[in-house]
Amino acid sequence: MSAPYTLANNNHVVLDCCGGLSNVDYSKVDMSLLGEVLRHVDVYDPRFCVAVLAVLFNPFFWNVVARWEHRTRGLSRLFRSPPLACYCLGFLIILLNVYRSHSMAVVMKAQARWEMLDRVEVFYAGVVLLVGGSLLVVTSFLSLGFTGTFLGDYFGILMDEPVRGFPFSLTENPMYWGSTANYLGLALIGASPVGLVLTVLVFISYTVAIAFEGPFTQQIYRERSQRCKHK
Repeated sequence: MSAPYTLANNNHVVLDCCGGLSNVDYSKVDMSLLGEVLRHVDVYDPRFCVAVLAVLFNPFFWNVVARWEHRTRGLSRLFRSPPLACYCLGFLIILLNVYRSHSMAVVMKAQARWEMLDRVEVFYAGVVLLVGGSLLVVTSFLSLGFTGTFLGDYFGILMDEPVRGFPFSLTENPMYWGSTANYLGLALIGASPVGLVLTVLVFISYTVAIAFEGPFTQQIYRERSQRCKHK
């Protein structure tokens, strides 16, 4: 399961490896490998199109709905309770993510395996990623709780202070990156080139979601701090 993580943490320390992606020389990337991966992917497969739509739709949906709720309190009024409204949206997000995972599994099973990935060491690397990703997702959920995980900030359910323990001491968005690691692990275990392509799309969709969610969530907590100062 992949769930959105929103938490204001201006003092959060993020591990940065080699300066991040800004130091990568993309001109030296071997594009022949990418071409080899895409050669094994049937992009015209309707099941592939469904999986792509599911990957792109989910973070778009929860960001649009959560911002609408923050602006209008429409869901809170409908359910007559911000926590209840948050729980309902959270369960809907879970269902959407389950469907996304199902659609990805279906197309990975239907399309061809890649001999280059069909090795014992790749299989065990996938297992390690799956275990590590699941650890990040589960510990993140336990640290934040249901409303902390599923956009409770947008419903006015704010945390007293940022969470700095594991896994947030490792990365600022463990729920997202743990979920991405899970999908990459499944792709490697299944020697699935289409799984690799879909995992890249998951990574891109989460990166865009974080770019929108992070500053907006910090703004929510800044507004609370300003209100507290004026009291």
